[in-house]
Amino acid sequence: MAIPIVHASIGTTPYTVELQDDLGHHWLGDEPEDAGGANAGPSPGRLLLSALGTCTAVTVTMYAQRKQWPLTGVRIELALNPDGTAAAGTDIRRTIELLGDLDDTQRKRLLMAANACPIHKILTGEVRIDSALTATTTA
Repeated sequence: MAIPIVHASIGTTPYTVELQDDLGHHWLGDEPEDAGGANAGPSPGRLLLSALGTCTAVTVTMYAQRKQWPLTGVRIELALNPDGTAAAGTDIRRTIELLGDLDDTQRKRLLMAANACPIHKILTGEVRIDSALTATTTA
């Protein structure tokens, strides 16, 4: 599996960031208008929540398919610091609705699968960010 790579660049529109990955996907990140942005895309916090929501839904669905369980859909609501900024760390509230005729044992196992999704593991594990500057070019 290839190492995921995302490129981010900002131009003259305040806070609107163009994003592109190594697979050719293009999307925008931005800040809402009340924060000085153009609201042309989700804020960084919403992008983070969308990564967790996507990973959770896919992981749960894949697990249920492998077990041939009658999961017909997954709905997830995520909130960043739902009770205000935390004194320490960051709080994410994730509410998962599992659709289908599942018994309690299956539901509990699917919650365990949700908690084992790769993005959940990243967010709850130790994260190191190695930042470096490249040579400056004039444009």
